[in-house]
Amino acid sequence: MQSLKLKGKVAIITGASSGIGQEAARLFAAAGARLVLTARREAELQALAADIQAQGGEALAIAGDIRDEALAQELVQAATARFGGLDIAFNNAGMTGQACSLPDMPLAEWQQVLDTNLTSAFLGARHQIPALLARGGGSLIFTSSFVGHTAGLPGMGAYAAAKAGLVGLTQVIAAEFGARGIRANALLPGGTDTPMGRASTPTPQARAYVEGLHALRRLAQPEEIARAALFLASDDASFVTGTALLVDGGVSISRP
Repeated sequence: MQSLKLKGKVAIITGASSGIGQEAARLFAAAGARLVLTARREAELQALAADIQAQGGEALAIAGDIRDEALAQELVQAATARFGGLDIAFNNAGMTGQACSLPDMPLAEWQQVLDTNLTSAFLGARHQIPALLARGGGSLIFTSSFVGHTAGLPGMGAYAAAKAGLVGLTQVIAAEFGARGIRANALLPGGTDTPMGRASTPTPQARAYVEGLHALRRLAQPEEIARAALFLASDDASFVTGTALLVDGGVSISRP
């Protein structure tokens, strides 16, 4: 049984309809958090919220596009109106985009990847930070990647730039608001068995190749990454801020 590490806490989770975000929602709820969940796919999001509620948790689903600042504001307002405030925000939503060499990359593709991964996190944080300060502090978590931090993969220039930008954003928030009780950390997963991850390894051969890049010779399950997010959200990480936490199965250090 999950200990109630987040009892009494209110959390926003983006990208919650599948993968890491979905598993984080289940873990956070089991740990006692009351949740405001968002993703674009409303049916899947509502099903997740209903399942959490059926298990005795509290979850509110608000579908939308995290590139829309109005959604970022609505999520914080909902957390305050429904649950009394905000303690945790897991800004997890993102996309890889199409693999493309930089000279061939359309500007629209570059902009979409940066808007979805980086600008959306900025928009979320600008509304989440005042709400966290009103509660005396809290935890901000951003899903970055080892790509753009310890490795550059061909065809992933926009993704790498956006994910590297998240680490910089995390560090500035940590430095700027640490004295006021806000911890900010970036979570850097390795290859993970999610729908987005499976789309980038569509054949058994491609999956085996990616697995072989990791020291553990396998991909992560989404729950393994979500458990690291739970650590960063909880008081177990009370002295952890400004970090880029690699949860990557050793892909950053492995030389197959």
